[in-house]
Amino acid sequence: MHAERMKPAELRVGASLAAIFGLRMLGLFLILPVFALHAPHYRGGNDLMLIGVALGAYGLTQAILQIPFGIASDRWGRKPVIYFGLLVFAAGSFVAMAASDIWIAIAGRALQGAGAISSVVVALAADLTSEGHRTKVMAMIGSTIGFAFALALVAAPALYRVIGMAGLFALVGLLSLTAIWLVWAVVPEPPPHVQAAPGPADARVALQPELLRLNFGIFALHGMQMAMFVVLPGLLRDAGLPIADHWMFYLPVVLASFACMVPAVLFADRRNRPKPILLGAVALLVAVYAWLTAAPMQLVPLALLMLGFFAAFNVLEALLPSLVTRHAPARARGAVIGVYNTMQTLGLFFGGLAGGWVAGRFGATGVFGACVLVSAVWLGLALGMRPPPRIGAVNGGTGLALDEKRQT
Repeated sequence: MHAERMKPAELRVGASLAAIFGLRMLGLFLILPVFALHAPHYRGGNDLMLIGVALGAYGLTQAILQIPFGIASDRWGRKPVIYFGLLVFAAGSFVAMAASDIWIAIAGRALQGAGAISSVVVALAADLTSEGHRTKVMAMIGSTIGFAFALALVAAPALYRVIGMAGLFALVGLLSLTAIWLVWAVVPEPPPHVQAAPGPADARVALQPELLRLNFGIFALHGMQMAMFVVLPGLLRDAGLPIADHWMFYLPVVLASFACMVPAVLFADRRNRPKPILLGAVALLVAVYAWLTAAPMQLVPLALLMLGFFAAFNVLEALLPSLVTRHAPARARGAVIGVYNTMQTLGLFFGGLAGGWVAGRFGATGVFGACVLVSAVWLGLALGMRPPPRIGAVNGGTGLALDEKRQT
C-alpha cells in the first residue's frame, strides 16, 4: 500500500512544476478572452485573419523550438534552459505590451512562443519522479492547463477593464519572471542526467498508432480552442454582455465544469479505464460544436454549451499527457514528449490561423462547423484506441516503481 502513495518530495515536485506550468499557461490564456475585441485598436487590427495569426503565432514558434529546447536541456541541464525560456517569454510579453500595430503584437506573441519550455518541464518532472507516480504528476501538470484556462477566462475581462491590453501583457511578463523564482527556490535539483545511446527506432517511436492518435487529439483540441476564441468574445458582446461583465458568464460555467471533470478523471485513474472517459469527452465536443452551429446565440444556450466544452477540455487536458507518458518507451520518452508538445503548439497556431480565415468568410457558424468536422474525425480515430500499459509494465517491468516495491 505504501508504494501507491506519493512521497512528500514527489508531491512537492508535482505541485511546484504544475504551478510553473500553470503560471506560464495563465500568461498565455489571459489574452484569449479579450484580444479579438481589443484588436481594432491596433493599426491593421480589423482583419480577422491577422487577429487569428496574432492569437496563434505563439504556437508556431513553440512548435519550431520545442525539440531544440529539449535537446539543449539534455546537454546543459533542465533548469538553465527553463530560466532562459521564461526570460524569452517575458521579453515577448513586454514587446506586445508596447504594440500599437497588429504586426508588432504578432511579433510579441511569436517571441513569447520562442520560450518553448513545455517539453523541458515535463522532462524535469520525469527526472524527479518514480515511474509508479509519474502518471499522477503528469496528470497534475496537465490539469493546470485546464485550471489556468478557466482562471484566465474569469479574470481577463475584469483585468482588461482596469489595466487594458498593455497592462495584461505586462502582467503576463511579470508572471513569467515569478515562475523563474519558483524554479530556483522550490523545484529540487534533478539528478545527473544519464543519456541513453540512441537507437534506430527512437526517431520513429512517435509513429506508433496509439501515439499518433494522442498527438492528433492534442493538436485538434488546441486548434479548436483557439479557433473558437476568435469568435466567442464577439458572440457574448452581441448577446448583450459588455466585455467588462464577461467574467459573470465564465465564472459559474467554469466552476461547474470542474465539478464535472473531477469524478471523470478519478474514474479513469482508479479503474484504469481512460478510454471510455476520453471517448465521452470527445463525443461531448462533437455535440457542443454541432449545437453551436444551430443554437440561437443567446446567453443561456451559450452558457450551457460552454459548460460542455470546458468540462470536456479539462478532462482531456488531464488525460492526454498521462496517456502519452504511459505509451512512450522509457528510452524515447523525451522524444515522444517533444513531439506531443510540438503538436499541441501547432494546434494553437493553425487553430488561430484557420479560425480567423473561416470567421472572415463564413462567420462564427463556419468556425463551429469546421470544429464539428475535426472533433468527429478525432472521435473516429479514438474508437480504435488500445489501453495503455499498466504502471510498471513500461520499460519491460523495470524502473523506479519496482525498486520501491522491492524496498517495501
